[in-house]
Amino acid sequence: MDMRTEKVMTLEAAIGKFVCDGAHLSIGGFTVNRNPMAAVYEIIRQGIKHLHLYAHSNGQGVDELIGGGCVANLEIAYGGSGRFAPTCIRFRKAVEHGRIRIEDYSNYQMTLRFLAGAMGVPFLPTRSGLGSSIVHRWGFSGPEREADDRLPDRKLCVIDNPFGDWGEAHKVVLVPAINPDVTIIHVQKADPAGTARIDGLTFADVEQAKAAQHVIVTCEELVPTDALRKNPDLNRIPFFCVDAVVHVPFGAYPTACYRYYDYDPAYLNDYREMALDDDRHKDYLSRFVHGVADHQSFLELQGKERLDKIRADERTGYAVGLDRR
Repeated sequence: MDMRTEKVMTLEAAIGKFVCDGAHLSIGGFTVNRNPMAAVYEIIRQGIKHLHLYAHSNGQGVDELIGGGCVANLEIAYGGSGRFAPTCIRFRKAVEHGRIRIEDYSNYQMTLRFLAGAMGVPFLPTRSGLGSSIVHRWGFSGPEREADDRLPDRKLCVIDNPFGDWGEAHKVVLVPAINPDVTIIHVQKADPAGTARIDGLTFADVEQAKAAQHVIVTCEELVPTDALRKNPDLNRIPFFCVDAVVHVPFGAYPTACYRYYDYDPAYLNDYREMALDDDRHKDYLSRFVHGVADHQSFLELQGKERLDKIRADERTGYAVGLDRR
């Protein structure tokens, strides 16, 4: 047997093997696009706690992990689900009540932090953040950083350009690398060895995957390796970066997966209303997360008619005629 095929496993097994209490976890996707939601729900079901979570500009995945009581610390550029929640609801409540610690960066800074981790360098320079409060407001204090050897000593450093003046660029910002224990991304296609193909925008998923010690890929289609050898320039993640491959159709639902299905506005509207009220949110978790055995059961609870409404049009890659209000 090809040892690489042993990467194919159930979602329950993948999460149980690679994600543990206190892990430094990164999830891919962007706002309401390609969040690894099946994995998020499985993490909540398994009762994993005290995660140190990293995300670029995530929405539903971040909010549900926080709402599920899984997150202690968060480093992020933006947490929101578009018009459904310009600021994620359970995320905001957790910050306001001091239930999580958060440190914020610009979008570009977070991308560079993942890129530095992928490159194996301790930091990368940028001008992003200069003139903003991002430079001065730290989510983790000096003593907290000293007590946690997984945190960099400083949020960032502003230094003089070491190569002399370069026009107006006298100062640069150094942002520290991120190297998560685990990154989870959802993709359109993967093979049993772990080679992954992402259609459309990749966001920071590639950098997040390459920066991590372990990578879990969930996919819409599990395809033979030969299928990905056609047009190999479209493959985004090489097999040697990936530790687990999980076939989960609709694995990003209720967020979108380009060319397969759109986000579900009805679900996201309902979620917003339930997330705003603590008691209704507990009922939500009880019914839609803890009350189902797996993601397939969760999808069955939504019903075929609902899923058919968001299926992507072959030409555009999005659902045509979808009421997005």
